[in-house]
Amino acid sequence: MNKFLSASLLALVAAAALSACGKQEQAAAPAAPAATPAPAAAPAPAPAPAADNELGKSVFNKTCALCHSAGVAGAPKPGDKSDWGPRIAQGNDTLYKHAIEGFNGAKGAMPARGGGASLTDEQVKAAVDYMVNQSK
Repeated sequence: MNKFLSASLLALVAAAALSACGKQEQAAAPAAPAATPAPAAAPAPAPAPAADNELGKSVFNKTCALCHSAGVAGAPKPGDKSDWGPRIAQGNDTLYKHAIEGFNGAKGAMPARGGGASLTDEQVKAAVDYMVNQSK
């Protein structure tokens, strides 16, 4: 009976947390300034350094932190190298796939898009990148 009560309580808390995930605001993309034409031979601009991942940080704070900051349902906490290490070793493509499509593994569950159904693939990937960079 006690084991059943504990499992039921955990399931209730996880369900409440995940239902709240989908109610977060979608991060607004900043307006792009008017661009001046570049010469044809100009190289593409380098991607922003990981430290400047404002989109990922915003999505994390608004959606992902609810579970990942507390380790709900086995969510790895950013900065926990021992928990993130094996996940990072799988490669970004696998991490992106699990975050976008959802995943049930031995250590827990990841709802699709962290429960934020309105998040774009770009936003989810930015949040993954933010957490990975915190955990290397």
